[in-house]
Amino acid sequence: MTTTQNLLVELFVEELPPKALKKLGESFAGTLAASLKASGLAGADAVVTPFASPRRLAVHVTGVAAQAADKAVQQKLMPVAVALTADGQPTPALLKKLAAVGADASVVPSLKRLPDGKAEALFLDSVVTGATLAEGLQKALDEALAKLPIPKVMTYQLADGWSSVNFVRPAHGLVALHGDDIVNIATLGLTAGRTTTGHRFEAAHPTVTLRHADTYAEQLATEGAVIAGFGARRAEIVRQLTAAAAKEGLKPIDDDALLDEVTALVERPNVLTCQFEAEFLAVPQECLILTMKANQKYFPLLDAAGKLTHKFLIVSNIRPADPSAVVQGNERVVRPRLADAKFFFDQDRKKTLASRVEGLAKVVYHGKLGTQGERAERVRAIGHAIVQQLSMATLPYTVDAEDHFKVLDSKVQQAALLAKTDLLTDMVGEFPELQGIMGGYYARHEGLRDGVAIAIEDHYKPRFAGDTLPRNHTGTVVALADKLETLVGLFGIGQLPTGDKDPFALRRHALGVIRILVENNLPLDLDVLIQAALPAFGERITDPSTPLRAFFADRLSVSLREQGYSAQEVDAVLALAPSRLGDIPRRLAAVRAFSALPEAASLAAANKRIGNILKKAEGSVEARIDPALLQVAAEQALATALQSVQPQADTLFEQGEYAASLQALAALKAPVDAFFDDVMVNAEDPALRANRLGLLKTLHGAMNRVADLSRLAS
Repeated sequence: MTTTQNLLVELFVEELPPKALKKLGESFAGTLAASLKASGLAGADAVVTPFASPRRLAVHVTGVAAQAADKAVQQKLMPVAVALTADGQPTPALLKKLAAVGADASVVPSLKRLPDGKAEALFLDSVVTGATLAEGLQKALDEALAKLPIPKVMTYQLADGWSSVNFVRPAHGLVALHGDDIVNIATLGLTAGRTTTGHRFEAAHPTVTLRHADTYAEQLATEGAVIAGFGARRAEIVRQLTAAAAKEGLKPIDDDALLDEVTALVERPNVLTCQFEAEFLAVPQECLILTMKANQKYFPLLDAAGKLTHKFLIVSNIRPADPSAVVQGNERVVRPRLADAKFFFDQDRKKTLASRVEGLAKVVYHGKLGTQGERAERVRAIGHAIVQQLSMATLPYTVDAEDHFKVLDSKVQQAALLAKTDLLTDMVGEFPELQGIMGGYYARHEGLRDGVAIAIEDHYKPRFAGDTLPRNHTGTVVALADKLETLVGLFGIGQLPTGDKDPFALRRHALGVIRILVENNLPLDLDVLIQAALPAFGERITDPSTPLRAFFADRLSVSLREQGYSAQEVDAVLALAPSRLGDIPRRLAAVRAFSALPEAASLAAANKRIGNILKKAEGSVEARIDPALLQVAAEQALATALQSVQPQADTLFEQGEYAASLQALAALKAPVDAFFDDVMVNAEDPALRANRLGLLKTLHGAMNRVADLSRLAS
């Protein structure tokens, strides 16, 4: 019986790229362990523990065998007709094949004849000796390094001064322990041992000699002053951040990406509290937060209302007895950054947004779509068209409503004209992430009309999945116009996303349009909106309606399934291609409620059958019924039931009561079932056949107004 022990492999390197460290660690551990499992050296239930710090990638795998078990294999050689002569003797071709696989003519009697398609083939049974751990681990390590998602490879010389290798960073040490035994493997000019290196400054000893695969994390922590596990180190940082913030009665900013990056920068985290001059708080807090996070990797502290304070937390990689020098150094470093932000803010406010409009004509947006100035005019035109669509959707309306839309249009025009002007400010030039946000601040500083500043700030929303929507009507219209301009324009010049390449974030823009229309329940038709956007481009583009509509449908389907709707529910609703997206949540709720009815399965199956009958019918079928041609009692009963149910279902549908409309159809189950039991649709008499098809066509239309119920059939 093969004994197993736990395995530890570590590659010690120079500082790894922090934004990639988490993925590098997961990939290294996952690929290496998967290879060991595939070779039979580790069981499927082996526990894999990854480690990743700024200077090491490592993995611990439980239950690894010193040698994999032998494996019986059956190898196909060749067809019997080719392998054997008429009297059953091996042909030269078979003997050559046997030699190639390490066998000879003596095995011919033991070869198996088994079916292989329409003929028979010869198969050789053999036993493959299981790989040794050294062989299997070397293969696993090579594969793990080859598959690392390395952002950028560097070339460096090995110690011999002649050889060079390519890797993400120069590697200086390799550990491979099976229990307490060293496994003889090598890579990147290194041979495996049991010695690693601890913290650059605070390790108790320059090197750490590992006693056993299982003592890796404990020895690094006690002797090397290193928390080797990425997750453990991240949790320790969170614990310290929370405690330090609570001591001040504050809370650290919530930013997972920053937390991951800082975790990848330190091996022994030590959180310290710092502060800056309160006068800098006059600068918009988004600017200060961004400069502290992006440039210094600090954690700003917020009060209970979410407002920035003049205190912040740093995560140091050392733990001196007196941390004052570290604190003062970080406070000194952040001050010029905050001063720059204040300078940009003060300088930008010396010019109005309106005075920057002319400069947009000098900023190229796209070679085929012109400048940002031209883009702003297109957004204004599309925004005007959206306001018109909204006003038409509320007809007839009062004088007050008419005035409301006139004011809304005026605000939309102003906000759309100024929305991109902050691209020309110093602050956005330094921090592109603040576009829109700074425009809102500068608009408020100028005292622009109520709602316009908010619209300028919000017109990029939603910026990402889960982001909030624009907060007012003006912002909603401008955001919708801005996204439609981007989508219609780029689709109109053939700039479609391909695979995982989406440089203009068109998928995000489409999802933004969908969310605005659906979550605000806007009475706007998506197809009409696309057509209304086209005139703004003149002759610059071709009509992209067909591919763009399909793109929206795909994005919508993905979004709805992510929200928990089943594939059948989504397909049933989207099969009708409803262009008023605000209706879709109610349609989905209606379909879900209908599916729960005891009559649902039977009606869905019948609906599918009706659809197939109508597809096979010769010529066009009119939804018309002649009562005089209803001869069989079952078809008479169905026509009567339909005549009773359809007006009620249609009325409820027109009122937007989709669930009630579908539930009204449940009364048709018995007459529909009886119809298919007793009535032959394709009667020999053409008049009878046409009338029965007309009855089914009428029924089909009545059943599929909310959704295509046939998609619910299993």
